[in-house]
Amino acid sequence: MRIKKQKPMERGAGILLPVSSLPSPYGIGAFGQAAYEFVDFLKSAGQKYWQVLPLGPTSYGDSPYQSFSAFAGNPYFIDLDLLRQQGLLTQEEIEEPFWGRDEGQVDYQSLYKARFKVLMTAFSRSRHQQTKEFKQFYEENKFWLEQYSLYMAVKTYFGGKEWLLWPQDIRLRQPKALKGYQLKLQKEAQFWQYCQFEFFRQWDRLKAYANENGIEIIGDIPIYVALDSADVWEHGELFQLDKEKQPTRVAGVPPDLFSRTGQLWGNPLYDWDRMKKEDFWWWKQRMSFSCRLYDVIRIDHFVGIAHYYSIPAGDPTAEHGVWITGPGEELIAAISQVMGKKRVIAEDLGIVIPQVRKIQKKSGYPGMKVLEFAFDGDSSNENLPCHYEKNCVVYGGTHDNETLAGFFPRQKRKVQQFARQYLGVNQNSQLPAAVIRAGYASAANTAIFQMQDFLELDNTARMNTPSTLGGNWRWRLLKEQLTPELAQKIKQLTILYAR
Repeated sequence: MRIKKQKPMERGAGILLPVSSLPSPYGIGAFGQAAYEFVDFLKSAGQKYWQVLPLGPTSYGDSPYQSFSAFAGNPYFIDLDLLRQQGLLTQEEIEEPFWGRDEGQVDYQSLYKARFKVLMTAFSRSRHQQTKEFKQFYEENKFWLEQYSLYMAVKTYFGGKEWLLWPQDIRLRQPKALKGYQLKLQKEAQFWQYCQFEFFRQWDRLKAYANENGIEIIGDIPIYVALDSADVWEHGELFQLDKEKQPTRVAGVPPDLFSRTGQLWGNPLYDWDRMKKEDFWWWKQRMSFSCRLYDVIRIDHFVGIAHYYSIPAGDPTAEHGVWITGPGEELIAAISQVMGKKRVIAEDLGIVIPQVRKIQKKSGYPGMKVLEFAFDGDSSNENLPCHYEKNCVVYGGTHDNETLAGFFPRQKRKVQQFARQYLGVNQNSQLPAAVIRAGYASAANTAIFQMQDFLELDNTARMNTPSTLGGNWRWRLLKEQLTPELAQKIKQLTILYAR
């Protein structure tokens, strides 16, 4: 099977703004009016892309990269005003819960306590199950929806416990237990199906609006799935698990300059031999499904396809892992069969082996450059714009980085001096704007900057600090920050640098 090479992305620019960060009076961004207004803002700013973070339901720690499902959507993103317009909720029912004190931050605790109760009220009034639209949705998504909804119903029944702590019969998916819980928790499972129906109905409309206005959506999929997910519970045979369904090896990255003991992610590793024997059907299904959701798909930790770091399960750190050769070109060839005209961005940050570059060359997948990594004083640093080829995507920073305004004041004098010299500015305060300009001016076909960086916000607006728990994924945009003046300023850059 040969790899179908994708065409390079046209020259263009976009903004990275997580859906959770959209303005909303109800605790978290959603697929309502503010999302449509952001599309309008992107259009008026001359942008081609809106990049979002993974859209899956989040669990403990609130990370979109640790989701209960590789297919399901986050019910938090269902817009409550749209449900009110359908007559499923009243204004009082939406406004009554406490959604958090600060509209600039997501209060996940308050959200968790209140959101599902409100959605349950809408579900109790909905007649969706009789509709042709729901029946079609159910049939098209049955391959994941049936078991995901049962998984969520059972999880809720056992007080939110991860599936490894459930009673043995349902943990090991014994047929009698599956049937028993399906009958016992039928109504609860239907609620989770309803949430997915509304999520995808609202998302499909929003995406259609974006596409009609010339905006493409760049989605993001984590290479690994969470251990506590419907995917691992249902398809344990595709992962490195023992007979009791416990992981034998887990994912992470080895020690480096930034982390003395490495990063222990804890995700179960795929059984690549099994996947290969079965023609990578699960990955094909996942990518095909993602093509429905997005126009461009960023694969997080792309290097893990060429080789992956394997840590013994139960180890307290990532120090004793080993590198193992991954499926490489065989997986990419399988994926390329289902991609159609949709494109992939390879998140190739970190230590990159020649095999990764070989895969990218054959597939045409652009890699990433990050300007915050560029100014170490070494003019051969490949993150410097003078080294870019056309087929790449340049970022100021990703969701894991500091904001540009937060980054430079914390750097050594040597870094600041080199950045000023390279970017041709006199003051450190001019660096954030100069970095954006350099990214736009570069040869890279695609330039993506975080919304926080266009607003010149400091690190209080940082989205995530890797290897920390709590306080992440919270930043939110305020409605008044999206001004016509800012859109015009961005548009001028876009025109100036032929994006």
